[in-house]
Amino acid sequence: MLTQSVKNLIQTALDEDIGSGDITTDNLIDPKLTGRCVIMAKEPMVLAGMDIAGQVFQHLDSRMELDALLSDGDTADPGQSLAHVRGNLAALLKGERTALNFLQRLSGIATNVAAYVRLLEGSLVQLVDTRKTTPGWRVLEKYAVRVGGAHNHRMGLYDGVLIKDNHIAAFGGVAGSISHIRKRVSHLVKIEVEVSTLAQVEEALKVGVDVIMLDNMSLENIKAAVAVIQHAALVEVSGNVTQATLPALAATGVDIISIGALTHGARSVDISMRIT
Repeated sequence: MLTQSVKNLIQTALDEDIGSGDITTDNLIDPKLTGRCVIMAKEPMVLAGMDIAGQVFQHLDSRMELDALLSDGDTADPGQSLAHVRGNLAALLKGERTALNFLQRLSGIATNVAAYVRLLEGSLVQLVDTRKTTPGWRVLEKYAVRVGGAHNHRMGLYDGVLIKDNHIAAFGGVAGSISHIRKRVSHLVKIEVEVSTLAQVEEALKVGVDVIMLDNMSLENIKAAVAVIQHAALVEVSGNVTQATLPALAATGVDIISIGALTHGARSVDISMRIT
């Protein structure tokens, strides 16, 4: 997970917070002092991002030691200790907010995703995310989705064909778009098309496609589309999916449900750090 883009993100976040220097810490704390802190949960959560938090501190002090008491994917209760960190005291103070920002955001996504996943217990439907992620954070946020128990859709525009409504409008028709792009990409690349009507479903089936995404369709039309498709393609549902509507959608017989709110609708959880 610690790709160059993630390393760059950590550096950017630290530069944003520290700037030319931590005017408080630099004028209060002897730079030679070492210290120890505890990171604690302040509400129920699914933990994600502990390694990233550790990397923030290690970026400021390469000798920093993080002793994780829980692993990513574990649940934590309010007041529970998540980790102890030991190293240069000034580095602990300078890295506190940046490390917690990563940990709170990623744990918030994992906690949010886990709530959706629990609603699908016993179902074969695959829950996936979307590209509705924070710019620069996609690798991390999609990692947090996996920690929460769901799956990733495509990582970006480069790793899968998805013909969306605007592509269809720009090119001119569902069948023509599918036929045209099939001639231009490798036979190993799967093709998905987004449709919003039963007529478009039938149009896609006539030329053949790997995945049909039913976008913002009513429950009745989703059931009708599943009956028409009859396993000729994987069926994905997307658009305004909520926890309240999730069980009913899963019961229609679709294969995949994609939810942008897994990431963009998650709130950061509350985590604190205390010097001990």
